Amino acid sequence: MRELLIASLVALGLGAAPRLSAHTYSAQECLEGGDFITHAAQARDNGMTKSDFLDRLTGDIRLIQAYPPELRWFVADPEDADFLRDESARVFDAPVEPEAHRRQFLMHCFDRALRAERG
Repeated sequence: MRELLIASLVALGLGAAPRLSAHTYSAQECLEGGDFITHAAQARDNGMTKSDFLDRLTGDIRLIQAYPPELRWFVADPEDADFLRDESARVFDAPVEPEAHRRQFLMHCFDRALRAERG
């Protein structure tokens, strides 16, 4: 599971365009983030605890932050890491079906992207 989490986060960042200012999510990044949240809910449904998941996510984020920001996905800056961590925690705090978590995440992600575009 840990290797899948790291590989997902790193691989998704490899295609990202360089970021010179605050990170604004693209539609593709939001969709990929939704997939990540779906997988978090599936891990929960398969017995992973919130503590274990978030500990692994935090460790993976630290590992990913060793890469240049332009190669990162959802952890290009500290706010991205907090957003992903908070959304992942929600999967465990208010459990619903994985697809419902995905929809909720997409609403939050697109809303965040729109706010960033508006300044």
